[in-house]
Amino acid sequence: MFGKIVSHKVRANKIHLEFEKNEGIIEIISPMIVNVFCPLKYDNHYSRAVEDLKIEQCEILVEKKDFYIEISTEALLIKVYDDFKVDFYSIEGKILCEDFREERAPFVRRGTISDAQDEGHSVDIQADKHKIEVVKRLFGDEKFYGLGEKTGHLNKRGYYYEMWNTDDPTPHVESHKSLYKSIPYFITLREDCAFGIFFDNTFKTYFDMGKENSKYYYFGADDGNLDYYFIGGNNVQSILKGYTDLTGKTPLPQMWTLGYQQSRWSYSPAGRVKEIAKSFREKDIPCDTIHLDIDYMESFKVFTWDKERFPDEKKILNELNEDGFKIVTIIDPGVKKEKNYDIYETGLKNGYFATDKDGITYVNRVWPGDSVFPDFSKKDTRDWWAENQKILLDSGVSGVWNDMNEPASFNGPLPDDVQFENEGRNTDHTEIHNIYGHLMSKATFEGIKKHSGKRPFVITRAAYAGTQKYSTVWTGDNQSFWDHLRMSIPMLLNLGMSGISFCGTDVGGFSFDCTPELLSRWVQVGAFTPLFRNHSGSNTRDQEPWAFDEETLNINRKYIKLRYKLLPYLYDLLWSGETTGLPVMRPLVLHYEKDKEVYEINDQFLFGENILVAPILEQGKKIRTVYLPVGQWIDYWTKEVIDGGKYILKETPLDICPVYIKKGSIVPNYPEQNYVGEKDIKELTLDIYPGEGQYVHYVDDKESYNYREGEYTLYEFIMKNDEEATIDINIKHEEYKAYDSFKVIYNCDITKEVYFNEEKISFVETDNKIEFVIPAVSGRLIVK
Repeated sequence: MFGKIVSHKVRANKIHLEFEKNEGIIEIISPMIVNVFCPLKYDNHYSRAVEDLKIEQCEILVEKKDFYIEISTEALLIKVYDDFKVDFYSIEGKILCEDFREERAPFVRRGTISDAQDEGHSVDIQADKHKIEVVKRLFGDEKFYGLGEKTGHLNKRGYYYEMWNTDDPTPHVESHKSLYKSIPYFITLREDCAFGIFFDNTFKTYFDMGKENSKYYYFGADDGNLDYYFIGGNNVQSILKGYTDLTGKTPLPQMWTLGYQQSRWSYSPAGRVKEIAKSFREKDIPCDTIHLDIDYMESFKVFTWDKERFPDEKKILNELNEDGFKIVTIIDPGVKKEKNYDIYETGLKNGYFATDKDGITYVNRVWPGDSVFPDFSKKDTRDWWAENQKILLDSGVSGVWNDMNEPASFNGPLPDDVQFENEGRNTDHTEIHNIYGHLMSKATFEGIKKHSGKRPFVITRAAYAGTQKYSTVWTGDNQSFWDHLRMSIPMLLNLGMSGISFCGTDVGGFSFDCTPELLSRWVQVGAFTPLFRNHSGSNTRDQEPWAFDEETLNINRKYIKLRYKLLPYLYDLLWSGETTGLPVMRPLVLHYEKDKEVYEINDQFLFGENILVAPILEQGKKIRTVYLPVGQWIDYWTKEVIDGGKYILKETPLDICPVYIKKGSIVPNYPEQNYVGEKDIKELTLDIYPGEGQYVHYVDDKESYNYREGEYTLYEFIMKNDEEATIDINIKHEEYKAYDSFKVIYNCDITKEVYFNEEKISFVETDNKIEFVIPAVSGRLIVK
């Protein structure tokens, strides 16, 4: 494809390489990030993920060697050879990532394919070559993380996946090559180094992580440009920051979106919605959000209301809002083909819909029957779709849930030759498919932001790299199976490692019938999942917290209330993540990458850095092994202090999910409330686990963008534990009225005296801890 290097030229931060048969470009984005590019289809990137590329000025040295071109930054050494083979080294000369020089050699498959298929078996065939293909050498110590929501284990070594957004309602198992999202990015961890690769190609792409041969891994595509970013870093955290510097960070959401959410296909008519709302308040279960699935619409027509089921939607939604409930409505991209239906007529008149190759509006079948599909690759269409969000907002809707946007249809995937405008670079469905949901979410986000002035709440099923800038995601139509609860942990962790922090699953499972024990264990995971939504499908049994028995109800109440207690901690994580790119749910390897024990842990996770969660993921299990990393950890329920760096056994009756707090942690808590905003919280509880540590707590108005203009308050807590425990409290920024006082829960067996700013403070001793109140001002707290 390339041949020998003929010449090279350096132009600013780009090194242009002329080969015998083609050209290539090495672009230095920063000392740690390098783009490898060949204009096989377009002259430029035209990225849908990298929308605000910032080039960091740095020193670049380029030197022609005998057999290669050597490029160096202050952090990386890049060697470019004939055939556009590119190897990456640390500046000290350590090989990080090397192109494979031999031909691909898939393992031999034996047997008769047709016989197996006749019996109904799904059979893999020999792997194909791809138009674009990058093959990298395996050194043998690699672990792979990321690639979005793919099924299987946390470490993707030995797996093969395809990036082609797919609506597949069959039970998701490890053999699924593709699901709803395409995030062509992964992190490679080796014994003494780590790096990331982002293959920015929206066509169907392929990732073989050492499955077909243990000598190499590869990524490829059917079409488009050769366009990938090598992301170096000192550790996995810095690599994730580098990737999200490119594709965007998850923005801070409104706080109510972090509360508990209840959904079903479908809560309809209005009386049923009110009944659900009333039950939450009567049964003392906090809840902020109720979702309306497709049955709220008139004949499934988007941006309409069924006037029989919801005769006065504004009045109904206003009443629910007064009781603390936000309403989120589903919207699909399929627009009903119907005369005198305004959305259809306006879109048709202005050419907002995708067409066939003859320029005729393309029609397929979805919920409304014959439907047409907005061309979201066209800015005018996105602007129009954004304006339509005002219809929902004016009805009292608080958020929008985008579904069926792979795009899905009842007649299978849209044909490859469906045409899209693509910002003036006319193309077909093969290029737009994987970014269709991404662009729909962008339009939705921008419309809600414009017409509400608040941080938008958008949920999407389909996504591409960078969707985190516009939407939260869920993992699609799961099942009420224990295997799906188990598999949800690595799926969510890898979404987080792929830049998507605000994510979740359908708690309890969407299809099949949930059981009391399964819901009890799933809500224990959901309490620590950024998007905490119970959702179930049509014709399944009821799945609300009270749908089973008193024990299940009590367990749901316990963990939903725990979630509300931890809301300020969760909000802090999302606030800091807007800068660092770090997710809320984290695999242990993100903070303990030198610990070999954590590389394959699929059934535990960190909630931020300070809280470790080890849920029960198997039916009937009443005890489990928990791995605690190095350091000391405190059992959240018993307050037992445990030395880490080892495995322990923890008894787990049905109402106990093992939770451990890292020594030296300060965890902010809220008082009980039925919904976010019910109380004007003037006293923050500080749950303190003595040791060496630092914590920053953030406060703003919980909904607007005023924080970006400086309207927030920032508290810094620095804790030391020498001869006496000291906690320095510093108000680093104070432009928003926050708290009057701090209620301190200090988890310590023996306490003699407490002083704040040299004034002695009285305290109450209860169950291995003391409690006291101090003013929310800067100062020094001393515990003797």
